[in-house]
Amino acid sequence: MKRFSLLAIFVAPPLMIAAGHADGQPEELRVLPAAPPGTPSALYQYLLREAEAAIDRRTQAWDQIATVEQARRWQQERRDIFLRALGPFPERTPLNARVVATLEGDGCRIEKVIYESRPRHRVTATLYLPLGAPPYPAVLVPCGHSADGKASASHQLVCTLLARNGLAALCYDPIGQGERYQCFGRDGRPLPVEHAGRPAGARQLRDIPGQPLCHCVEEHTLMGIGAMLVGTNTALYRIWDGMRSIDYLVSRPDIDPKRIGCTGNSGGGTLTSYLMALDDRIYCAAPVCYLTTFRRLLRGGGPQDAEQNLFGQLAHGLDEADYVHIRAPKPTAILAGTRDSTFDILGTWDIFREAKRFYARFDHPERVDLVETDAPHGFSPQLRVGAVRWMRRWLLGQDDAITEPPLKLRPASDLWCTPRGQVLFLPDERSVFDLNRERAATLAKQRAALWKNTPPDAMRERIRVTLGVKSWDRLPPAQHRAVGTVRRDGYDIQKLVLTTELDLPALLFVPQQPSGEAYLYVHGDGKEADAGPQGPIDNLARKGHLVLAVDLSGMGETERRHPRDWGRSMFGPNTQEYFLAYLLGRSLVGMWTEEIWRCGRFLASHRAHDKPRRIHLVGVGNAGVPAWHAAALEPERFASVTLRQTLTSWTSVVETPMAGTRLPLTVPGALAVYDLPDLELLIGQDRVKIEEPRNAAGRPVAHR
Repeated sequence: MKRFSLLAIFVAPPLMIAAGHADGQPEELRVLPAAPPGTPSALYQYLLREAEAAIDRRTQAWDQIATVEQARRWQQERRDIFLRALGPFPERTPLNARVVATLEGDGCRIEKVIYESRPRHRVTATLYLPLGAPPYPAVLVPCGHSADGKASASHQLVCTLLARNGLAALCYDPIGQGERYQCFGRDGRPLPVEHAGRPAGARQLRDIPGQPLCHCVEEHTLMGIGAMLVGTNTALYRIWDGMRSIDYLVSRPDIDPKRIGCTGNSGGGTLTSYLMALDDRIYCAAPVCYLTTFRRLLRGGGPQDAEQNLFGQLAHGLDEADYVHIRAPKPTAILAGTRDSTFDILGTWDIFREAKRFYARFDHPERVDLVETDAPHGFSPQLRVGAVRWMRRWLLGQDDAITEPPLKLRPASDLWCTPRGQVLFLPDERSVFDLNRERAATLAKQRAALWKNTPPDAMRERIRVTLGVKSWDRLPPAQHRAVGTVRRDGYDIQKLVLTTELDLPALLFVPQQPSGEAYLYVHGDGKEADAGPQGPIDNLARKGHLVLAVDLSGMGETERRHPRDWGRSMFGPNTQEYFLAYLLGRSLVGMWTEEIWRCGRFLASHRAHDKPRRIHLVGVGNAGVPAWHAAALEPERFASVTLRQTLTSWTSVVETPMAGTRLPLTVPGALAVYDLPDLELLIGQDRVKIEEPRNAAGRPVAHR
């Protein structure tokens, strides 16, 4: 079987940017005024307004809760939304757990443990045990985004403090961290990579034994690209690891299965929040430096990495406060730092106040509390003590003022559960990329049967629903305004703004001797990329063809780097925009498809004297994928379709772990219904021309 931890490294083609303006847009062809530095893109601002409207609707519905019966109904509805967003859970299989070594800790014992959350998909963990007599209450400690995972200082300290105070603590490495990095070659080295042409600012991958290829935040999102295509989420992998970790705890005779707690910081706070909402075995919980409202989060740093976003959750009214509400009235402490620059403390207080009211519906407002310390983001000493005190109160019945003494730390290698410090170096280990690929193969078989037995129009409707788009006729026409004209030998260039939900800058190339044919031209690098003298658009215009070149939202002039962009070096532009759309249950491909249709309607009728023009559609680079969809779903609207340097298969994305820049081109759950080559069948191969096709790694690939 092909091993997908042996990476095909993505090398991005150089961006085609013409000189002439500080942000790369040639002054002559610029349509919109340049935005001030640090301004989020118009696409992000539009999606933020949509998100805030959805949040307002949720708040209005929540304000109607007046009885405990209504509160219980709210809990069940939100739990159902959560589970649908995650996708199907796997079956429980044998853990095959084993203790590989025992160490002497600082006032406790440490067992190094390995177990399988799925067959041949191993979890490495350290179990800190009190020195007293069992059975012990146990606290699960999911890790934050630390490279060393369970061996990082804050995780060693909080686990030792728990064990010294009578509570067993199980800290496990998440995927992409500690001993569970997923981006290695089998010999411990990355595969050779071509450094030329990598995106600006991209980290240079080092050929060092045991060196991960990327940071854990990036790895979580790389895993998420394939997971989303097959209808699941990085969060599901991480939640399942946590649930199976609880399975391991309650399987031990020295652990009391009725006294289970959970606490974790940052990304571990995310997992604590998820697990405490979904796993009823967690009685006491204390998420740290995570919970804030989506309103505050999206106005600040924006969406975080893949596991911290659930498909459609805002559209369906699931905010972060609901992770607390779902478990009411079980004891929950919200721990936070006043100076947390990622998770706004004002949003944390909004959640706390809402939770107090919700818990009061169950007559237990005392079971939810907030611990705030004047500190930045992190599992600070005060928050570690706060978490341990909360666990002692509810799991041991001891409400006392314990403190944290100086504690000894061990080197990361002391806590390794595997011989070489990475599960991926074990001979039969399956990575998340392997698991995504296996699910994609299963879906491919189901998809083949679906296409064999379903008429084309019915498949178009299935794709339309998956993509989340309206039909051509249901979309309102684009409005337009002219902002200037550029004259060239043989044709004029009219600078236009086409208004859909957003202002789309466009160039209309008007030949002096029209042929009657019209071309709609969308390019992933912007309308000006092929608009230079003797370029492809120039050639069309000189042949007498009317050409409308448009910047789709987030492309060309409308592309803006988010002020707190964390993923651009690996995922390219529109990372935050993609995840904000994802939270709303939408895809950028779907939004771009509708923009192409509305621009096509404008071009077909603009000064056409009541006889709509025939339109030829050209899509280049990232704009080729929505162009493909636009033609497949409305084939009668386009005389021909030309795709150049366009991704030709989502399956290849699943099979290429480092295909980060393909993130904006993914459609959640698409591979359960169709892959990109299926779109060609809905257009007709004689009407589609695919030039210089690209695989997920951005390299040329044979077509047909």
